[in-house]
Amino acid sequence: MSETVTDLVAAEDVLFFVNAAVTATGQREFRSSAAEQRLSLAFLHEYVRVNYRPLYAACLALDVNDHNAALIVEHLLRTPHEAGAEEGRLIAARLALLPPQRVYRLFRALRAAKVNNRRTRAIVRDWLAARPDLGLDAVKYRAGLKAAARHLHLPLPDDETGDFLFAPRRRARYVHALLDAHRRAHHDQRAVYELPFTVAEGFAARHGVPRGVFLERIAPRMTRLERLRTQRHAGVAADLSTMPLTRLALYVLALPFEERAARRTELTGALRAAAARAAGPYAGTWGRVAAVLDDSYSSSGSGVKRRRPLAVALGCHFLLEALAGSYSAHWTSGGTDPLLVRPHGPTPLGLRVLDALEAPGPAPDRLVIVSDGWDNAPPGLAGEVLRVWRTRLDPERRTAAVHLNPVYDPDGFDVRRLAPSVPTAGVRDAEDLPALVEIAQFAEGRTGLAELRAYLDRRVELFLKEAVR
Repeated sequence: MSETVTDLVAAEDVLFFVNAAVTATGQREFRSSAAEQRLSLAFLHEYVRVNYRPLYAACLALDVNDHNAALIVEHLLRTPHEAGAEEGRLIAARLALLPPQRVYRLFRALRAAKVNNRRTRAIVRDWLAARPDLGLDAVKYRAGLKAAARHLHLPLPDDETGDFLFAPRRRARYVHALLDAHRRAHHDQRAVYELPFTVAEGFAARHGVPRGVFLERIAPRMTRLERLRTQRHAGVAADLSTMPLTRLALYVLALPFEERAARRTELTGALRAAAARAAGPYAGTWGRVAAVLDDSYSSSGSGVKRRRPLAVALGCHFLLEALAGSYSAHWTSGGTDPLLVRPHGPTPLGLRVLDALEAPGPAPDRLVIVSDGWDNAPPGLAGEVLRVWRTRLDPERRTAAVHLNPVYDPDGFDVRRLAPSVPTAGVRDAEDLPALVEIAQFAEGRTGLAELRAYLDRRVELFLKEAVR
């Protein structure tokens, strides 16, 4: 019996960590500061690494966010004497997926921590060798590349890149076009527009180029995300057809109500197309789905994560619509127009859960709740409704229920839950919903460490196979 209890506790600990690693970014949330977030995360990473290191490393194969993926890699590289056989492959595969600026920031953190072991040198060397254009990295991520090469004593592939980083005045010109454009941009405005956008910005300001003129001329060299961030100033229309679902939801929510209404057909079509891409082969396979979606005031997020919880709820709305055979949505505000949602009012989750379960017609096959879990109108009603419904009205579990929470609660080292009988999973991007619903089954307390380990083993195997392709 004690072994079973131990397994259940271990599974619960790891699921706590997965929820945190999916949602928490160390930034300020509506109800917690950045310092509280970072302190809570630091403890959780250390606790899980020390007690469940193989499972901690396996989390690199899950849909954890980039912030926590980098922290996992850093913690593993700091303690090489505890390493498992598969860790190196997992680290290399995850680094290949991280944005380069995040990886270079990780390298600087390793330097600050004086991590310089053989495994770290090999992993960094292999990652740099796989970069498609180290000259571009030398221009765009100069400080990070320079710090990594110096700290780990790594040889650079050519003398030009080394001179650019460590002796920039040694050469009168460079063969590599970007390195030479960077050299000329100090005195020639025309060279500014040959550089990556983030580097060119600094040179344009130094030369006193008006912002509007600069954005118009640099537009062809901007990435999709850079175009999105500056599209209003640059006069460049955002390409809605390629945006991921959650990012598209954030874009829509940032528009004034009048513009959303005027562009209703375009925006709704784009959201449904993004949802269809995210649903993939599962479109229309989930049967009858009822959703309870939180658009209360707390869904406004924080100054650094503006409207993020509401954007996740909006993205989940359109994704669930695509996954369902038949679908009904119940916003906490009582609104019925998803395109015009805004964060306001209290959070009557219990009332909306009742609406979803008591709607005319057959009971839903799935109930999905997307909320930060702060049920306050009246407090605790959602948990009581779910308890009575699960224990008395649907003990056979004909309706599968799951709570997806986009906000990490640092005080509880987890996302806030509504009821023990309903599994809860952290969510950062709406497009991860199908995978999160799958892993949420382990949070019901009816499965132990063996089942969770088998699930993680399958994910690791698939992750490493994809990395080889």
